Amino acid sequence: MPITFRKSFRILPGVRLNINRRSWSITTGGRNGPRRTTSSTGRRTTSMDLPGPFGWRKTTRTRKSR
Repeated sequence: MPITFRKSFRILPGVRLNINRRSWSITTGGRNGPRRTTSSTGRRTTSMDLPGPFGWRKTTRTRKSR
């Protein structure tokens, strides 16, 4: 069984800093609208909870320049 690590900090109302073993990300929005997440690995996700057991998510990946 692998060991995992994930921690989430609330920076401001509606803004979270998420840290895991390999990267970090910033999440904004949520509650009553779309949620946008930008990761240090170049992944950008927009998601929204819809009424009932439904949800929507779109993920794009950008190239990281070194």
